[in-house]
Amino acid sequence: MIASVHGTVLAVRLDSAVLEVGGVGLLVQATPATLAGLRVGQPARLFTSLVVREDSLTLFGFADDDERDVFETVQTVSGVGPRLALAMLAVHTPDGLRRAVADEDLAALVRVPGIGRKGAQRIVLELGERLGAPAPAAGAAAAPVSADHREQVVEALVGLGWPLRAAQDAVAAVLDGTAGPVGADEVPGVLRAALRSLGSARA
Repeated sequence: MIASVHGTVLAVRLDSAVLEVGGVGLLVQATPATLAGLRVGQPARLFTSLVVREDSLTLFGFADDDERDVFETVQTVSGVGPRLALAMLAVHTPDGLRRAVADEDLAALVRVPGIGRKGAQRIVLELGERLGAPAPAAGAAAAPVSADHREQVVEALVGLGWPLRAAQDAVAAVLDGTAGPVGADEVPGVLRAALRSLGSARA
């Protein structure tokens, strides 16, 4: 198994990146939040999971080993393959998935493209406690997103192929619609919400 890769980022695409490792360009499938943290020409390390099929070898990359472990665990559910598992992590953080399963929150699960109500019920039933318990919510209020962090999300969306104005409008809509302040550590969540907004507008 290839547990991680480290190399120079050669390209970042909508759903994948190419890392040069030892003179070889490796194509790695990843979530938008993971891809947003990569910069062409800069070194990067991704934790990986290799999916072997009769006609293909596909490498999936993650920002940390927790994401990778959740990606592999959810595939133990019947009907959940690597593409759907990746979509789950594109919409929810690992703890978000843990919380949805623990609370039997079917509405949260069906927000993932490709998961219907019956699929959500099966995920809750078959996963049980295998994902572990979600981390307790922080007691202190988070700091608002700074201008720098807001721009970081906009740049990530533009890097994924969205027009600048559309990216700015989507981020503004997400932040204006938040019930409370959003911390800098929640920037990936803002990115996920903006991607959902852009995807809905395109549909």
